[in-house]
Amino acid sequence: MSGDTDLIKLYSGRILALAADIPHLGRLDHPDASNTRRSPLCGSTVTVDVCTDGSRLTNLGQDVKACALGQAAASVVGAAAPGATLDQVETARDQLRAMLKGKGPVPDAPFDGFEVLLPAADYKNRHASILLSIEALAEAMRIAQSKTAQQG
Repeated sequence: MSGDTDLIKLYSGRILALAADIPHLGRLDHPDASNTRRSPLCGSTVTVDVCTDGSRLTNLGQDVKACALGQAAASVVGAAAPGATLDQVETARDQLRAMLKGKGPVPDAPFDGFEVLLPAADYKNRHASILLSIEALAEAMRIAQSKTAQQG
């Protein structure tokens, strides 16, 4: 029964509130790049569309089909990512991975909102869903940056 209680605690009111209000929800009409990530374990899928000015994220769209934890993570990404550089996004991704493995602190600002997902560290089967949005964003920004470099 304590496992059930722990799982109920994991889905806190704050996580559910984030999941219910994801910034930049929806696809962009003319993105510079897009990327889709899927968790084979649970089937959660996130597609991210980005527009950049060459170095910073200027517009973001997210199509999120994930559990509440994946939705909460997408909410944190949607709130924090606009204006971020690829380096900032990749650092946040790496810090989030370390945080979930219990080997690092909460990601640096502006991605420190991932702190709400600290209780999920004990649930390894949820990590892939939590990482989907930040991983998709990092890859989409890398693709956009590569296209900009090829054009310039």
